[in-house]
Amino acid sequence: MLVLGIESSCDETGLALVEDGRLKDAVLASQADIHALFGGVVPELASREHLRFMGPLFDILMERQNLKPADLDAIAVARGPGLLGCLLVGTAFAKGLCLGTRARLIGVNHLMAHLLACGLENELAFPAIGLLVSGGHSNIYIFRSPVEAEQLGRTLDDAAGEAFDKCGKLLGLAYPGGKLLDALARRGRADRHLFPRPYLDNDNLDFSFSGLKTAVALHVDRELAKASWPRPLTDVSEAPQELCDCCASFNLAVVDTLQAKVERALVRYPQVKTLLLAGGVAANSLLRERMTAFMAKRGGRAIMPGRALCTDNAAMIAYAGWCALKEGYASDLALEAVPRGRSIPQDWVRA
Repeated sequence: MLVLGIESSCDETGLALVEDGRLKDAVLASQADIHALFGGVVPELASREHLRFMGPLFDILMERQNLKPADLDAIAVARGPGLLGCLLVGTAFAKGLCLGTRARLIGVNHLMAHLLACGLENELAFPAIGLLVSGGHSNIYIFRSPVEAEQLGRTLDDAAGEAFDKCGKLLGLAYPGGKLLDALARRGRADRHLFPRPYLDNDNLDFSFSGLKTAVALHVDRELAKASWPRPLTDVSEAPQELCDCCASFNLAVVDTLQAKVERALVRYPQVKTLLLAGGVAANSLLRERMTAFMAKRGGRAIMPGRALCTDNAAMIAYAGWCALKEGYASDLALEAVPRGRSIPQDWVRA
């Protein structure tokens, strides 16, 4: 079964082909340079860029694989959560292809797709705990199958990725700051007492990173005001040691917090031996190392995508769609895009 995946939930326009659970090819157009001018994603510009890129990317993908639209068995599209205008571009394109080719349509939950992307390069095992850490979400799930997941905890304010980017901005790092902050952290000496581990004085699985961001802002004003480095910083070699130490301490605080909540989830589900780790922050080197060692110590396994598949991409959408179709599910043409802030309905129909 050949599935085309379409991703347009934010500022990446992506299309990918997955055949029988394996990635054949993918194309991607990033808008990072445009939005860097504004220090964040501008929804209207993002929508227009998706509209500009979608058709040409599809033509490139089909030509590269020597395929015709009629060769597609199904179209999987990210229906949400995301920026509504951006999602509408993708869902409209997917519906048009389905009408023109009679391919089946499957709407995909963007968040579930991130975690299922672990299966593109690894064999998945269920039940599994899923930890999604991205710019907009820090969520924990229990997966009973590829199409059956229950949310156990969520971000209450700033997600981990948002905290990385906002702290990167406070520290004068080039946008987006998360990747550069990770690189600086690897050059620094972490002080585990410098920043708090936020929202652990409870018994739930929710996250809150706004207080940690505030702690970083206070530290910058108090301790780093006299230090100087190029702003925006793009080259880690130009960073003073105190900046690297600050990044390392912040990085450690985030990873400690994420690990504590995962450990809490595994106490509730002691039979689970698999952790799925995904989202943009899953590319963080310390987080990958700690989760791998943590699960191995428990006699389990941490599965995560390669770094290229941690950020938004169409391969994860195509694969998640393939999983649902294999289980006998599809969507009809009444499929709606669902913006961030609303829950994604499980309104698949039997194919």
